[in-house]
Amino acid sequence: MKQHINPSIHKKLRSAYRSIKTNLPWLFTWYDNFELKIPNTTNAIDGHFADLKNKLRNHNGLSLTRKKKFIDGF
Repeated sequence: MKQHINPSIHKKLRSAYRSIKTNLPWLFTWYDNFELKIPNTTNAIDGHFADLKNKLRNHNGLSLTRKKKFIDGF
């Protein structure tokens, strides 16, 4: 006998389960293609983006066009 699950209960758990189920083919790409030397974390790129955000914050008076040029030159 199948039980009916109330959709308002355990929203975060169901969301996490669906996310893993949907993204499972890409979760271990770094391991499946070990010869490409893909990092298994995003720590390096996160640090790079944090630095970019800090520098952009210091120049908060730039127009959108100049912000784009700043990012392209970063």
